[in-house]
Amino acid sequence: MKTIFFNSNQVVTCRGSHSKKGSEMSDVGLVDNGSVVIEDGKIVWVGQTDDLESIFDMKNYNIIDCKGKIITPAYVDSHTHLVFGGNREDEYAMRLKGASYMEIMEMGGGINNTVRATRQESEDFLYEKALKRLDSFLRFGVTTVESKSGYGLDFDTEIKQLKVNKRIDENHIVDVVSTYMGAHSVPDEYKGKEDQYIDYMIDKVLPYVVSEELATFCDIFCEKNVFSIEQSRRLMLRAKEMGLGLKIHADEIYRLGGAELAAELEMKSADHLLKASDQGIKDMAKSGVVATLLPITAFSLKEEYARGRFIIDNGGAVAIATDYNPGSCHSHSIPLMIALSTIYMGLTIEEVLNALTINGAAALGLEKITGSIEKGKNGDILIHDCPNYKHISYNISVNTVEKVIKKGEIVYNRV
Repeated sequence: MKTIFFNSNQVVTCRGSHSKKGSEMSDVGLVDNGSVVIEDGKIVWVGQTDDLESIFDMKNYNIIDCKGKIITPAYVDSHTHLVFGGNREDEYAMRLKGASYMEIMEMGGGINNTVRATRQESEDFLYEKALKRLDSFLRFGVTTVESKSGYGLDFDTEIKQLKVNKRIDENHIVDVVSTYMGAHSVPDEYKGKEDQYIDYMIDKVLPYVVSEELATFCDIFCEKNVFSIEQSRRLMLRAKEMGLGLKIHADEIYRLGGAELAAELEMKSADHLLKASDQGIKDMAKSGVVATLLPITAFSLKEEYARGRFIIDNGGAVAIATDYNPGSCHSHSIPLMIALSTIYMGLTIEEVLNALTINGAAALGLEKITGSIEKGKNGDILIHDCPNYKHISYNISVNTVEKVIKKGEIVYNRV
C-alpha cells in the first residue's frame, strides 16, 4: 500500500534515533506545509509538499488530503498496567475523603485488592477486557503501549497476565510491549519474607518467562515497606543476566534511592520519580536512563508532581505515560496528561510531544523503528484537526486526534 498524507499545515517529525535529552527536547523537527509518504508500512519520505511532484509520480499513490491539519508521530504510552480483574472505585472514593494510598494499602486494599480479583478471572476474560481498553487507547492516538503484569504475584496468575499481553499484541492493531512485574507488591503469603519472594521470582518465575518469551522487560516497585534497594538490585541484576531489559518504579512515595539504582544499573527507564533526589536525577541523565513521568497518577493521588522541568534542565530525557491501572490512575486520557504536563510539571508543548513519541519509544527500546516521522521508520502517525501543534495543548484536555495511522493504514477515523 502506497499513501501520501498530503499538504498538511505542519509535520511534527520529532526526528531522532535515540532519546532526546535536555535542550534537545525543545526541537520537534518542524516541517511547514509538509507531506509524508508511506510505502508498505514504512515512511519513505517526509518534506515540504512543494517538493513532492518532482520526486514521486503521485498518480500511483493513495492521497489523503491533510489541508488545514497537522501530522505528528503516533503516541507511545510506555507505562501501563493494562491487564487486570476487578475495579477499585471504593478506594478512589476513600481517597477523595482524605485516605492516602499507603493507608488504603495497609487496610488490605491497593494492589493486593486487584491481585485477589485478577487471580479469580480467566485468561479469556482478561483478554477481552484488555482488547476493549486498547480500543480506547487507539482513539487517543496511542499505537504502541507497554503492559505490565503484577496483579497475580503467584506463578499461575503472573503467567496468565503475560500470556494475555502476548495475545493482545498478536491480535490488536496497537503494538504491546510486555513487562514482567511480579515484584509489584509483596503477596500475603510472603509478608515478612520478602527476600524469599525475591528468591522465588529469580529461581522459578524469571526462567519460565524468559524461556517462553513472555516479556521484554522486568520491573520492580522499589519503595519503603515494599522492596528495598538491595532486594531490587538483586532481582534486576538477575533479570539483566537473563536478557531482560530493566525498569523500576522509583522514589514515588519516599526518597529511597531508586533513581540512583537505575543509573547504577543503566536501566532503560525509571518511572514515577516524585521524590527523586537531585543527585539521582543527575546520575540518570549521565547514564542515559529515561525518566518516565506519570502526571495523571500524581493528580489522582493529590501528590506533588515529578520535577520534569528540573530533569530536563539537568540534561535528562523525559518520557510521559499514563500509568493506566485500576487503583492509583484509572485513566488513559492523553489530553489530560498533556494538560497536567504543561500546566503543572512545567514542560513546554515541544517537550511534551517529544516525551510522548521518540522518548516514549526509547523507554521501550523502540526508538529505531517508531516514535518519529523519518525515513525507514514505521508509518505510525496521527492527523490532528488543528492548524498548528500548539493547539494540542491549547485545546485543554480535548482530543485533537482525527485519524490514527498504523504502518501506513488508517485504523481509526473520528470523522
